[in-house]
Amino acid sequence: MQAADLARWDEFVLNCPQATFFHRAGWQQVIERAFGHRTYFLLAEAEGKICGILPLAEIKSRLFGHSLSALPFCVYGGVATEHPTAAAALEARADQLARELGVAHLEYRNLHARHADWPSKALYVTFRKTIEADDEANMQAIPRKQRAMVRKGIKFELKSEIDQDTTRFFAAYSASVHRLGTPVFSRKYFRLLLEVFGKDAEVMTITKDGVTVASVLSFYFRDEVLPYYGGGADNAREFAGNDFMYWELMRRACARGIRVFDFGRSKLGTGSYDFKKNWGFVAEPLHYEYRLYGAQSVPDTNPLNPKYQLMIKTWKRMPLALANLIGPHIVKHLG
Repeated sequence: MQAADLARWDEFVLNCPQATFFHRAGWQQVIERAFGHRTYFLLAEAEGKICGILPLAEIKSRLFGHSLSALPFCVYGGVATEHPTAAAALEARADQLARELGVAHLEYRNLHARHADWPSKALYVTFRKTIEADDEANMQAIPRKQRAMVRKGIKFELKSEIDQDTTRFFAAYSASVHRLGTPVFSRKYFRLLLEVFGKDAEVMTITKDGVTVASVLSFYFRDEVLPYYGGGADNAREFAGNDFMYWELMRRACARGIRVFDFGRSKLGTGSYDFKKNWGFVAEPLHYEYRLYGAQSVPDTNPLNPKYQLMIKTWKRMPLALANLIGPHIVKHLG
């Protein structure tokens, strides 16, 4: 994709029902600048107009293998088009590209299944829900026990603030993923998300008496809000900080006319999965499909894999400053 195509690409994404925030052209710049990976943003045209797109990125890692994906670091991806001919042409080019690059596998992160005969991974689900224009209606839609946690945060008089940078967010997020034993992304990556996506990326920080409790980086797309990265400080559990944070994001989103709350991807059998179910959201399976080339099986680089348990336990014991230094060099190869 050439620079001149950026505006055309995003206009197509905005109007294509199959496209998501993760099909936006800005991901090409983010992935290349933050992680140094090569990208291949394919488009199909008919009569001079874009009629289909397929954003791809290559990850080549000695530790985690060689792949071509639509799209790494994103929860949704794959072909976006309403035209079967365009879809076939884009997928044919992706297959050709995968063979030329010599990757072990090609991955599509679809919201809906496209290739029933391809190997897939029944691991991820997403949580999406239509929200009302009225705050009280949304509050009452939250199941009783979870609603009590939200009211607990309100009782503590927590405050929400929109940040212009990622400083407070990174402190809360990095501490949170460290407790989980997961490598953190670089500060540069989060700065780029705000820089590249502008008003469609937003950081909201929750405080108690001026002290950071939790923070979330969200994306806005059409009439949807997607809280994509979030984390709580050590005091978050005491003050129900995460519970209040997502409620406050929902409340703020309603005020600006947003009607879909996309709680995002979770792995089956995790605390994140249970937390989102407790809000009354219904899990919808994600269809991650793979075409295998050099690989013998679907990749399994998620924290639930037993072979990573020792690494996770070691990571939790590592000093936070050291984890924040090393983490970005690892996570950039995971996608």
